[in-house]
Amino acid sequence: MEKKEFEKGVVANYNQSVEYSPDSIVSKTILNKATGTVTLFSFDKGQGLSEHTAPFDAMVQVIEGKATVIINNERKVVIEGEFVIMPANITHAVEATERFKMLLTMIKTPQNQNGFTVAK
Repeated sequence: MEKKEFEKGVVANYNQSVEYSPDSIVSKTILNKATGTVTLFSFDKGQGLSEHTAPFDAMVQVIEGKATVIINNERKVVIEGEFVIMPANITHAVEATERFKMLLTMIKTPQNQNGFTVAK
């Protein structure tokens, strides 16, 4: 299923574009391109994304509240207005010790059939 993007050319507000839902994580795709994605999330307290890896860098920007981001077993508290970059191929997770909203930006680097990064 293709993710629907936000309408282009329309001014939007991060905090008003995604609501909290009890005991849930809500996500809304802002952009979904072959070169990367931008996704808006809201996390209710106690929710999280379990430990995993991704083959590309991902930046978490906290836009409301506070989150704990774990990168390679190191816990980092990220508050409203701050961001952290989770490196490619390193384990990471996100925990909501309180309600928070974040913008997740993932940039995909093109690779050839052997898995090597293609320089542009």
